[in-house]
Amino acid sequence: MTDGERWLLIDDDETFLQVLGRSLTRQGVESVTASNREDALRALDENRFNRCVLDLNLAGESGLQLLPELLQHDDNLEVLVLTGYGSIATAVEAMRRGAANYLCKPVTVSQLIQGFAPLEGGPALRQEPPSVEEMEWEHIQRVLNEHEGNISATARALNMHRRTLQRKLQKHSRWRQ
Repeated sequence: MTDGERWLLIDDDETFLQVLGRSLTRQGVESVTASNREDALRALDENRFNRCVLDLNLAGESGLQLLPELLQHDDNLEVLVLTGYGSIATAVEAMRRGAANYLCKPVTVSQLIQGFAPLEGGPALRQEPPSVEEMEWEHIQRVLNEHEGNISATARALNMHRRTLQRKLQKHSRWRQ
């Protein structure tokens, strides 16, 4: 880790931000935190950052919507998208929008730092096919992404009751923790 690195940490979980900030400080990384879009853009106006850790879900707002705005402020900024609700669809979309990488919570500080390192040889591929539940989750995430995180619109597109969709999203979020 080199001295002089400054990271912007964007997450709506204040406790997570504090813990991550302290952990990065121990690694020699200065950090500034933001818990929403407005704070993040203000921080970019006031500071220069090398890297950014962006949560996918910011109190109901999509980090994917914020990602291009961050890169527009500074096209040299490396952005790593972090989420507790990982899916292939959102990972692909994050990379398409300019993210350097995409990781699922929980992660350690060393995993975050490694997440900015270039991949050597490409990603590891699974040997076994995905389960029916994983395929359903990927499909839901793809449709949710197409509707920019809008649960009601996603439920209509899936021909599913809104509450049923919410239960599926909640259930899967517990699998990932």
